Amino acid sequence: MGDAHRIGVVGLGVISRAYLDTLGGHPAIRITAVADLDASRSAAVAAELSGAQALTVEELLSSPDVDTVLNLTVPAAHAGIALGAIAHGKNVYGEKPLAAELVDAHAVMEAAARAAVGVGCAPDTVLGTGVQTARAAVEAGSIGRPLFATAVMVTPGHERWHPHPDFYYTAGGGPLLDMGPYYLASLIHLLGPVRAVIGAAGRLRTERVIGSGPRAGERIPVEVDSHVSGVLEHAGGTLTTITTSFDGVATTAAPIEVHGETGTLSVPDPNRFDGAVRLFELGGTRWRTLPPSAGYVDAARGIGLLDFIAADGRRAARANGDLALHVLETMDALLRSSAEGRRIELTTSAEPPVPVPLTPAEEWRGTVAG
Repeated sequence: MGDAHRIGVVGLGVISRAYLDTLGGHPAIRITAVADLDASRSAAVAAELSGAQALTVEELLSSPDVDTVLNLTVPAAHAGIALGAIAHGKNVYGEKPLAAELVDAHAVMEAAARAAVGVGCAPDTVLGTGVQTARAAVEAGSIGRPLFATAVMVTPGHERWHPHPDFYYTAGGGPLLDMGPYYLASLIHLLGPVRAVIGAAGRLRTERVIGSGPRAGERIPVEVDSHVSGVLEHAGGTLTTITTSFDGVATTAAPIEVHGETGTLSVPDPNRFDGAVRLFELGGTRWRTLPPSAGYVDAARGIGLLDFIAADGRRAARANGDLALHVLETMDALLRSSAEGRRIELTTSAEPPVPVPLTPAEEWRGTVAG
């Protein structure tokens, strides 16, 4: 891959540790700068990384020693940081969603096109062996023609474990915008883009109680819908019923099931990189677990950025901005549909990225295959 690609990390909250564990010391990556609103946090993280500087956000965005900005800020700040990076001629790869508002996401993609820089966006969990093996099974005809799918995410809410969960319940948060990208990106890999949606949503509680950390017991307001359901019409004709909720205690539903003419595929949690892919064939008597046949083995958060860098003009990055924009519009349309009581057709589309061949961990940890 030639010289190490220089990364500047903005936002050093909880999720940053997973990225730093993957990227720190990787031969294709050199983390040259870190920035956070908390200067002491920046200094502490920089001290862990050989050759990294603790900078202000503005210093990092304009630094000549940064090729790509890794944007790990809260959703409300995603667009601002991305636009700042693009204005300085830098690529940007960010946490999901692409932006808190659809209009801002369009602005990011348009600015990147004008500046001829790349945009990548999580989730990258879809590049692991779980979703990629399921995709390979669908494409191999293991369930025949796909007819419909279900996707279910139910949790009591992230305030139970996150010490500062406020952003989950403000603009850009909620179960759909927070967890929906994992499910929707997976469904697009499996079944293709979405052409229209019908949604229903509700805000079932007005406040939440923080369950851990220095603010335990503090009540925070809920400003977004905490339960969202809907139907997705995929361009190929397949229908998906999706539910995302911060209002349930538990569920026995599979995270994703794809039902075809000759079989049903159970897809593991798309918030994970691996997991068992199970197949039940028409006329069979039991579920059969499929061996991993595609995806990055033992992947972790940050693999999408490595894939983004490895693409280098030879192919589209798999965790790319067009896919993230389409996922965001799908979520925005579900919420609009609920508010307006009507079916909404989407204006964007995104073809499933090229599949990930089965790539051993030792290979992607040294360099990323095509």
